[in-house]
Amino acid sequence: MDELLPRPRSIFAPPSTRVETPARKKIALPQLKLGWSLPNFLERRTKAGPAIFLALSLSASAAAVMGTLYAPAFQVAVDGAELGLIDSRQSVEDAVQRVEDRASNILGYEYTLTQSITYTPQMALKEDQTSVSGVETYLFDQIGEIMQTSVLTVNGQVLGATDDADGLSAMLESIKAPFINENTISAEFTSPVVVSRAYTPTADLREISSMQQVLISNSMEQVDYVVQAGDTFSAIAQSLGMTMDELRRLNPSININTLQIDQVLTVSQAVPFLSVRTVDNLTYEGPVPFETEQVPDENMYQGFTEVLVAGVDGSAIYNADVVYVNGTEQDRIINSTDILTEPVTQVVAVGTKPRPKTMATGVFQWPCRGSISSYFGSRYIFGSYSTHYGLDIAAAGGTPIYASDGGKVIWSGYRDNGFGNYVIIDHENGYQTYYAHCSSLCVSAGERVYQGQLIAKVGCTGRSTGNHCHFQVMKNGSAVNPLIYLP
Repeated sequence: MDELLPRPRSIFAPPSTRVETPARKKIALPQLKLGWSLPNFLERRTKAGPAIFLALSLSASAAAVMGTLYAPAFQVAVDGAELGLIDSRQSVEDAVQRVEDRASNILGYEYTLTQSITYTPQMALKEDQTSVSGVETYLFDQIGEIMQTSVLTVNGQVLGATDDADGLSAMLESIKAPFINENTISAEFTSPVVVSRAYTPTADLREISSMQQVLISNSMEQVDYVVQAGDTFSAIAQSLGMTMDELRRLNPSININTLQIDQVLTVSQAVPFLSVRTVDNLTYEGPVPFETEQVPDENMYQGFTEVLVAGVDGSAIYNADVVYVNGTEQDRIINSTDILTEPVTQVVAVGTKPRPKTMATGVFQWPCRGSISSYFGSRYIFGSYSTHYGLDIAAAGGTPIYASDGGKVIWSGYRDNGFGNYVIIDHENGYQTYYAHCSSLCVSAGERVYQGQLIAKVGCTGRSTGNHCHFQVMKNGSAVNPLIYLP
């Protein structure tokens, strides 16, 4: 079988029959930039290849690093003054707009910057680039119509601005100074006072002296006054530069003859625009008020009292915090009391016997209805100035006149002294009341009358210019203003 099959032919030709492959022609190739020819590169690829790949990798890494550290930027200059490297021109233009808007808001009119801004593009290290906020601040500081000042605001009201911050602080302290002494533990303004740094129009600059004048200027205001020991209605009015009538009109419900310690009155007082509240810590010797014990006495009329045992104040060493506003005491807080001598209790007998109807109540009422045509005090009448010792109440002829309080009639008749027909009532408590120019009299001398009893009628007798009742109040023989006592 084997003989029938052809013998396989060897794929290798015997040496005598191998065909030589003619030599390949070398072709000249351009040299690479690295200085190697391509055949040389191919022949040495196993040795030179890693170096080339490393060089290419380093080149790519360097480019990446360059992109991380450097970036395009603009050198920004304002009127030739270089301000730094900014990442974009738009950010500067946005800053310009913000500056103009802010300036317009402060000045109250539309403001436009006039500075020349130039942009020089360049590649720069990112760390060398600056924030646009620096450009914005620089531009704002170039505005001559605006400056950064110390602004004084009192109780929310702007009083002015100054570039002298130290002078402003010194002026405020000078307002406090008159109220501070060696005992003062605190001093502050009663209204919020704020000194702040802010950009303001240069037109708002004020002299510190003019701001001080506003702060110490006075205005008349109604304030509270706490009655102290020894105070009287007239003395309070005089100390505050008020008349008795002015003080009474502010306190219509107050009985001026029975003021109590710590009672609060409304007074009119000059109050500075900026008030100073101080607290002084004081140690002093003062009285310890005595207490009063009341003992009923059925043999004495109601409303009458008699001191059986006189009270005597004790004494003590006090430590207190005293609160003042503009030098006037407002409150006294006792911290400690060291008793030196004990007070003696006062014993007072209080009448319980029912009062007669004709006894004075101690409180006056209006004698008739009408309008006041002439007040107590100086007036011009009958061609000359004279003192009017009473109160004229104009009313129609025949209008009833009533006893202002209970008492004894000591005069009822006509006398040629200008009063015409008139009545005098002695209230037997140091007070007398007169009712003059009456058309008719309804009581007689010696008669006892009660408060509100009809005693006469309005007329025009005596020296009178028309129908009215001349009402006069005498206290211990001296004429006093009836309005002080009338409700």
